[in-house]
Amino acid sequence: MPMRQHFHCKAALLALVIASLAGCASTPAEPVPFKEVPQARIVQPGYTQPGNGLVGVDVRRERSRDLIVRFRDALVYIDGEQVTDLMNGEHVVFYLSPGVHRIGVSTQFDPVVEMRFMVTADTRYTNRASVTFGEDHSIALRRVAQ
Repeated sequence: MPMRQHFHCKAALLALVIASLAGCASTPAEPVPFKEVPQARIVQPGYTQPGNGLVGVDVRRERSRDLIVRFRDALVYIDGEQVTDLMNGEHVVFYLSPGVHRIGVSTQFDPVVEMRFMVTADTRYTNRASVTFGEDHSIALRRVAQ
């Protein structure tokens, strides 16, 4: 077989393999409820106990299919103290006094990313934060709607 025909044969075979794999591509999974962080991983339990005058703040680690970040711990800090860590698809509710608090997140590879978070009992505002990872695999934190 001449070299040129051999090349075209390989190219056609490669195109066929790619087309068949594309037909088998997985569809996005149905949303799954967030799992609570196990109590054994709460290192400062006072922040996770409800109390009079305290407001629940839900911090969620968004699910990722990216294998590089999927199994990383996301360390979570409240007002500078490490309270717990979040794995892929977990959440934790902190009970905080109304006012401004600092919520921070980090991994063993990232510096702490911190945001000032106004905690309020006013239902016009959300008390939910989302932990995500960027395309460069760096950790991020943002306030999100209910």
